[in-house]
Amino acid sequence: MHQYLREYLKDSRFRKTMLGIALPIILQMLLTNGLSFVDTIMISRLGESEIAAVGLANQMFFLVFLIFFGITSGTGIFIAQFWGNKDEKGIHHVVGLSLVGTMVFSVPFALVSWLIPHELMRLFTPDPVVVQLGVEYLKVIAPSYILSGISFSYAMALRSIERPRIPLAATAISLGLNTVMNMVLIFGLLGFPALGVKGAAIATLISRGIELIVLITLIYSRQLPVAASFREYLGFSSALVKKFFITAGPVLLNEIAWSLGMVMYKVVFARMGTDVVAAANITESIQGLFFVVLMGTGTTAAIMIGKKIGERRKNEAYQFARYFLIQGFISGLFLGALMSATAPAIVLILNMKPETIRIVRLTLMAIGILIPIKAFNLHMIVGILRSGGDTAFSFITEFLGVWGIGVPMAFLAGLYFNLSLPVVYLLVGLEEVFKFIMTGLRFRSGKWINDLTRKEKTESV
Repeated sequence: MHQYLREYLKDSRFRKTMLGIALPIILQMLLTNGLSFVDTIMISRLGESEIAAVGLANQMFFLVFLIFFGITSGTGIFIAQFWGNKDEKGIHHVVGLSLVGTMVFSVPFALVSWLIPHELMRLFTPDPVVVQLGVEYLKVIAPSYILSGISFSYAMALRSIERPRIPLAATAISLGLNTVMNMVLIFGLLGFPALGVKGAAIATLISRGIELIVLITLIYSRQLPVAASFREYLGFSSALVKKFFITAGPVLLNEIAWSLGMVMYKVVFARMGTDVVAAANITESIQGLFFVVLMGTGTTAAIMIGKKIGERRKNEAYQFARYFLIQGFISGLFLGALMSATAPAIVLILNMKPETIRIVRLTLMAIGILIPIKAFNLHMIVGILRSGGDTAFSFITEFLGVWGIGVPMAFLAGLYFNLSLPVVYLLVGLEEVFKFIMTGLRFRSGKWINDLTRKEKTESV
């Protein structure tokens, strides 16, 4: 570890490249999570029922969001390697696969959220007030899933070809608009009616439409490498489709399994009480602000390592992976300590019941303990194993961790033993220990490095 740390500190070329890619991604994620946090604070001023309703209703978007992340992470593996291999036509074909994949999932999710919102909300909570508020939110927000799917595909493609500033610009414009509209529509400013949670949904829907428009305009006006006609997008070969599903299929299954596990956690929290699920929603929103650096460097790891593999420089890919693990773990130590230390001050801005605030404070301190190992696992699974095409191993490890350890622990600790939310989080965190051991052993074996473009360069033409 000490030797690798010295090598990392000396490699200025690596650090310069990493920061050039990571900083725009981190800033974009900071904007996204920052706005989510502001939304949460605004809605929390309406009451515990409102914040619980929006948090539970957004589980549908959380599910589809992670499916999008699975699809685009899978396509990002290919795009980064095609970018290193200078195969622009291959990039177009993979972007086409990504767009088709996100539409396949976003349209059904949107229809279900719009047509049967009552049934969806009752899966989470029997509270009639929370159910009705959630229904109002779902019926408005549903079409945004389709808009987000297209945006996700283009944003990941741009990051994978080292153009992260384009999605950053689109997000900045969209989220600035969303912030203003939230204030106006939730509380009824500037002569508009106070629409509460429905106003928050309207603001989000409009902002996601604006984000997509800005993104497409910038891509095609500048004729970036991901810009193509529909015919070019859909010109992928059966060989590429087969290779894509073999590699990206486990990524998608990984995200589905993980996201369903997170939904199960919310089911447990909702059964523990409205105050508890409200506290969990606020805690996760705050945690997102601390996690943006780790998500940014994890995504950067996938791009840089994937490109090196595409360039046939496997030794450099392995060296980059070691650097990212060091950087990620050290960042996790710092961010975890910061979250635990600042938790008492953070909760001062909340306008909720004293018991809810107390739960949030203690839960933030508990999560702070877990962040270093979460950081290691994030960089290992999202940034390293996936970039090397080792997606099946990642899926098996994630599935066993969440469903073999995390979900059973949540139900036992939260519903059977009636333990507090902070303790439930710590026990669920045992899944992270399992993933830490499994992925560490896999990394040392070197079996995770696979060149996915060697045969695809001619097949995609």
